Amino acid sequence: MYARIAVQGCGTLLVLLACSETTVRPAPEAAQLTPSAAVAAPPPASVSVTVQVPASMRTSPFNVTRTLTVPPTFSIAVYTRVSQPRFLATTPNGNLLVSQPSTGKILLVRPVAGGNPAVSDFAVGLRRPHDIVFHTIGTTTYIYVAETNRVSRYIFNPASLTAGARQDIITGLPDASSPELNGAYGHELKNLALDASHALYVSIASTCNACTSDTQSNPVRGAIYKYNADGTGGRLFARGLRNAEGLAIDPGTNELWVVVNNRDNIAYPFNDGSGNYGKVIQSYVDNHPPEEFTRVRDGGDYGWPFCNPNPDSPSGYDSMPFDLDYQFNAAGTVNCAAMDRITKGIQAHSAPLGLTFLHGTTFPSAYRSGAVIGLHGSWNRSVKTGYKVVHFPWDDVTHQPGNQIDLVSGWLSGNTNWGRPVDMAVDAQGGLFISDDQSGTIFRLSQAPTTDKPPVARFTHSCTGRTCRFDGRTSTDDVGITKYAWNFGNNAVKQGSVVTYTYSASRSYKVSLKVTDTAGQVHTRVKNITVP
Repeated sequence: MYARIAVQGCGTLLVLLACSETTVRPAPEAAQLTPSAAVAAPPPASVSVTVQVPASMRTSPFNVTRTLTVPPTFSIAVYTRVSQPRFLATTPNGNLLVSQPSTGKILLVRPVAGGNPAVSDFAVGLRRPHDIVFHTIGTTTYIYVAETNRVSRYIFNPASLTAGARQDIITGLPDASSPELNGAYGHELKNLALDASHALYVSIASTCNACTSDTQSNPVRGAIYKYNADGTGGRLFARGLRNAEGLAIDPGTNELWVVVNNRDNIAYPFNDGSGNYGKVIQSYVDNHPPEEFTRVRDGGDYGWPFCNPNPDSPSGYDSMPFDLDYQFNAAGTVNCAAMDRITKGIQAHSAPLGLTFLHGTTFPSAYRSGAVIGLHGSWNRSVKTGYKVVHFPWDDVTHQPGNQIDLVSGWLSGNTNWGRPVDMAVDAQGGLFISDDQSGTIFRLSQAPTTDKPPVARFTHSCTGRTCRFDGRTSTDDVGITKYAWNFGNNAVKQGSVVTYTYSASRSYKVSLKVTDTAGQVHTRVKNITVP
């Protein structure tokens, strides 16, 4: 069972805990709940630093000193200024591509020794280009570009400063020019991803905040479609995803993950005698429904617009049960119990856009097993939220995200924001580019070279029967240890400073403990133990 709060007109949702009657509703089946992955998080943003700005780039908002909050030993600088930059992709030869939907361009940003980066037009005359993805098939590297009405690709030529010949591989995608939409398409920008098997995924977002017409259209909107890499063989892959902006492939599983902007102005869905049933109440809207960070399976349905994930159950933001949407499913005609649960929720109205897995990149190793998401920020919440870049540490055994931490924050001060992060990309030197379409900036986050010493792994153990307790708290480091990874000598693994494990047989095992410090340095200790 779990408690749901009945809203009865108090000032905020938090106050309702004290002043409203709590209604108890049946909990979802325990088998459906997936707890948050027990994975150690690296150091979060905690140090306020001055943004480093070249003298030639100090126009508003950098006409005054700006600060952002970053993890210890990190700094952040303005890399270049570009009007309304959106999605990013680093090129194999060390440059940066930036989409600019407002001008119909893809821009090329090249480093210049001893000077500011050079910015030039890479591709022009496009229809609101958005996502950019590099993908190699055989010996050919392609640049895939998502426009509102099509997906095109170019053969990458490192010697050229322009895109070259365009190959339109998917055409006729719905956008504001589609006759049946009469110029109205709320989320016409497209995003894409390609997996290791060369499958191409394209997000076709909703035209609306919430509506049933998108679920009946051809192609279905609020959905993901899957194609061959050359644009052939298109079919519906998953639906019920209102506005999937960031698409990315988990390198460990080749599975598609997305971040989703969920609906606004949700009506109170509980007919609980509070008098609020079916009403749009700001204190409820502020925290419902959560934004979504989720694995997407073939054939999945993720609820929109009929079912909304509920963050108020015991599982919190993990594998949330669904509530009926009052506007479109009050009678429960659509079975919400049959929907695919969202892997991880994010604070409602945060507006997640870019999603980047850091595995295999040169970003500092303490963060590399994780994903970063740009939270563009809210527009209709009573207290603003978002306006930051967050990091989800990744459990490489379960392939599940841990708990969210801030990586860069500070674009929001009080209820005023001076920037809105969009997307992220890692360069060859380990810096993280961050686009901001409000201030017209590409930032670069970087970590100073570490001077701390590597950690030293140590552990003790004791066994009662075949159940053994392992304690790694005697491990040392001059700054701090962030991760303890155990291997029990039989391919079984766990994480944590103190763990227990029950062996199936009495014999000798070679047990290892690998510790990771805040700078990403590691040390492994191996012992032979005898299980009685």
